[in-house]
Amino acid sequence: MKEIILLKLGEVVLKGLNRRSFEETLLKNIRRRLDGLGSFEVHERQSTIYVTPRDEDADLFTAQERLSKVFGIASLTRACEVGKKMETILDAAAEYLRGPLSAVKTFKVESKRSDKQFPLNSPQICKEAGGYLLSKFPNLRVDVNHPDYTVRIEVRDAAAYVHGNAERGAGGIPVGTGGKAAILISGGIDSPVAAWMMARRGVELTAVHFASPPYTSERAEQKVRDLLTKVGAYAGRMTMFTVPFAKVQEQIMANCPEELFTVIMRRLMMRCAEKIARNEGCGALITGESLGQVASQTLEAIVCTDAAANMPVFRPLIGMDKREIVEISSRIDTYELSIQPYEDCCTVFTPKHPRTKPALKYVEKAEEALDCAALVDECVANVKKTPITPLG
Repeated sequence: MKEIILLKLGEVVLKGLNRRSFEETLLKNIRRRLDGLGSFEVHERQSTIYVTPRDEDADLFTAQERLSKVFGIASLTRACEVGKKMETILDAAAEYLRGPLSAVKTFKVESKRSDKQFPLNSPQICKEAGGYLLSKFPNLRVDVNHPDYTVRIEVRDAAAYVHGNAERGAGGIPVGTGGKAAILISGGIDSPVAAWMMARRGVELTAVHFASPPYTSERAEQKVRDLLTKVGAYAGRMTMFTVPFAKVQEQIMANCPEELFTVIMRRLMMRCAEKIARNEGCGALITGESLGQVASQTLEAIVCTDAAANMPVFRPLIGMDKREIVEISSRIDTYELSIQPYEDCCTVFTPKHPRTKPALKYVEKAEEALDCAALVDECVANVKKTPITPLG
């Protein structure tokens, strides 16, 4: 019995004249994720991608797990591929789905007939298959409204496919179709979620992390690498740039008003990140800020921060509350890592009473005590580059 994986396209099908370029990028991403799992044939037809093992060593289980995290796929399922004879389809349905059909009480059959030369139409296929499965599984009864299990039969041009309930895919559009941007990544909950959300819109990521040894530890930096590896299961490979930031923070502490420390620090972070982003061919920056969540994320503080950047700044979490962010963090498996109690550079120099509504002219005046250009150049000249390769 030949088993394959069926991948259903989502938003990609709406792309009109650009659709083919989206599909080609998606196929490339799929083949990359299957690397190391054996030999597979991957091709697209009728808004469905067929992933077919070429040999017995191909790991279908791990392939399905990896493909569930590829952006651009609306749903996926393992399916049995059979010839287009009704008797063959019925026998395959009873055998291939024996496990789930034996374990439930109610079911229904859904059918899609793309090959209009097939002698039965979709309602007739459902009727034939439903009656046959009832004769084979006395535990079953039909429930077309709220079945425990749905048997799906697709009759397409090349073959017929039998499968059960499909798994929801990652959705979005393929990574690599939405340009390239740099995510300012910390060890907290928010920025990994922001990275995931922008990758879901097709953005290829470069990561910029600010470390402040000896105030921050190697373990804190490793935590960020681990978070990016989790995000990379969806976003693919990326490079992490670790910026040595302790000297900048010490200079700010020594020369600037304490209540403006955080906003000045973030402005210098934006300048460093922008320089790295431009060197890497990025067209925008990404942050994990949510309006009003902390003192540095008030509207006035964000205005001051953005004034330091000369490229667009995307904030996909800007209107979300913490509960919504935590829910996504849990779903993409970054939450437990994010709450590990390792310090980051944004927390070790926090002022007691930060200015929540800073005025840009006063912030810029306070910055005159610093040689910002020299500090940024020194930081960027000493960055550490780390390749991030997703697990699996």
